[in-house]
Amino acid sequence: MQMSDRDSLGKLPELDSLRRMSDVYIQSKEESLSKEEEERERIEIILLLEGLYRMYGYDFRNYAFPSVRRRIWHRVHAEKLPTVSALQERVLHDRACMERLLGDLVIHVTEMFRDPSLFAAFRERVVPLLRQLPAIRIWHAGCSTGEEVYSMAILMYEEGLYDKARVYATDINEEVLQVAERGAYPLKKMQEYTKNYMHAGGKDAFSRYYLASGEMATFHPFLREKIVFAQHNLVTDRSFNEFHVIFCRNVLIYFDNMLQNQVHNLFYDSLSSSGVLVLGHKESIAFTGHAESYEAIDPQEKIYRKHR
Repeated sequence: MQMSDRDSLGKLPELDSLRRMSDVYIQSKEESLSKEEEERERIEIILLLEGLYRMYGYDFRNYAFPSVRRRIWHRVHAEKLPTVSALQERVLHDRACMERLLGDLVIHVTEMFRDPSLFAAFRERVVPLLRQLPAIRIWHAGCSTGEEVYSMAILMYEEGLYDKARVYATDINEEVLQVAERGAYPLKKMQEYTKNYMHAGGKDAFSRYYLASGEMATFHPFLREKIVFAQHNLVTDRSFNEFHVIFCRNVLIYFDNMLQNQVHNLFYDSLSSSGVLVLGHKESIAFTGHAESYEAIDPQEKIYRKHR
């Protein structure tokens, strides 16, 4: 995912350095913890996540523990607090602190036409299926700051399908959704995004799709005409439509097995008959409750088609 979009959100570069320092500290701390201290820390983290869920409705209780632990300690240090319990107290009484913690727990890493071979395979193997439909509904779950969504809009436009498409872009984090809806990204990234676009089978000059102003590039409004941006929590919210395509890339890797199965149930229920599911390169439907419900359109690119 693997360029961070925190720059797009206006975060300070020093945060990356602080995060690296936190990781080093946590590793050394982990090596020196006694069994009793490890158990105390685990209980503190469980209580923090439970409080976050009960107070604000954000459920990270079944996220992969090592990743959650690192990000919680990063926030402990950033808030200049001594313990996870101290962070819990602040989070429960200070919504702004909760928002900062939420920004640490939710991974926002994406780029235009990321993994170009995937988009090339989508053009070749999925677009012909979509041409047969009178209307097309696509869901980008965990859309982050929106680069993947605009990539899909461009692809559908170039394939002559955009007029009959509706693209739903959802994320748990309202802040990144606001960035996505604006559709403005650092101009310095456009050179790399142009390369991705070309390798993904782009049919035009990538620069025709955005306007450069100062240090930002803003995508043309016509690309947003068919996009619906909305807040949605994969963990706690239900299906809200029937879709012909669902994109959810590099989100499930942060969930434990139980939560992955829960989200796969949501996707299965949300897909139309013969609908297409697209996952990240490190993700799979294997070992899920719906492993036998899909056929692989492209196993290397993790493109699957529902067949029952």
